[in-house]
Amino acid sequence: MRVLVLGSGAREHALAVALAADDDVSDVLVAPGGPGVADVAEVVRVDPLDGAAVAALAREREVDLVVVGPEAPLVAGVADAVRAAGVDCFGPSAAAARLEGSKAFAKEVMASAGVPTAMARVCTDLGQVADALDAFGAPHVVKDDGLAAGKGVVVTGDREEALAHARSCLEGRPGAGASAVVVEEFLDGPEVSLFVLCDGTDVVPLAPAQDSKRLLDGDAGPNTGGMGAYSPLPWAPPGLVDEVVERVARPVVAEMARRGTPFAGVLYCGLALTSRGVRVVEFNARFGDPETQVVLPRLRTPLGGVLRAAATGRLAELEPLTWSEAAAVVVVLAAAGYPASPRTGDPVTGLEEAAAVPGARVLHA
Repeated sequence: MRVLVLGSGAREHALAVALAADDDVSDVLVAPGGPGVADVAEVVRVDPLDGAAVAALAREREVDLVVVGPEAPLVAGVADAVRAAGVDCFGPSAAAARLEGSKAFAKEVMASAGVPTAMARVCTDLGQVADALDAFGAPHVVKDDGLAAGKGVVVTGDREEALAHARSCLEGRPGAGASAVVVEEFLDGPEVSLFVLCDGTDVVPLAPAQDSKRLLDGDAGPNTGGMGAYSPLPWAPPGLVDEVVERVARPVVAEMARRGTPFAGVLYCGLALTSRGVRVVEFNARFGDPETQVVLPRLRTPLGGVLRAAATGRLAELEPLTWSEAAAVVVVLAAAGYPASPRTGDPVTGLEEAAAVPGARVLHA
């Protein structure tokens, strides 16, 4: 099986490593990729947001499966274009990817499916935002409605900071483009990330992980795309995965199918284990970064066949997944100024020394 992975980050590097280790995968291509992934895959050039170009590349290189890494190509309909060209694709349609592309839409789906989540209001002007902040009280949670690379959420006890974030979203902060914001009640308790593979009907959970979203030690600083992660979670309550599958994943997949937009790919369930039980913080329509980097190394079942089963509606035929009992940890090294204004061009040293540490691997973002 020849697999094309779309993306250029450490998540895609981790996917390429896992796919290359699958004896049934003959070749791994990554596009647009980067220099770091060339140790396990062939780097090819294509615009990952150009569905026609991706589909043409897949046909030209006789690719059997396309795996979409980031969220932007999914929302842009790249998976639709690939499937229309007759190539299997792991990743939801543009219509189904709205679960990530619009937090307001995700809340609507959760309400229809009876999924436990935070109380929320969708706001289109600052007056509505102010009313919602007062209704829910501090700490305040304000989210961009659209895609923001994991950096569109502000959690703060400062009402003015919450209003300022909402204003920046509603006025078109560069890169946000949101026409609405979602104001939510604050959810207490630790957060957990759980990836659930979906084929439009059936679901198969992977192992849970926890990431560190704040920039600084001690859960301080602004939210980021993730500064590190680990798996497994020895402190997680028994039965957590089964509960999320039955109360969250299955109802959402059924609701999406009922709407005529079946969800096939990976449903990333961002969860809070609150004093009132499990609540959904957010959905993503792709593998999380950096959690993928600690979940996939623990998966003993070959990845290629698992992803193709999800892409072709055959998850029910899979044998139960098997997992290593070992722990995996990832630490993200970010450029100075991240996340607000990262400084690029600085040399990165010590890569060879890090890669030489037993059990360690450098994944390039």
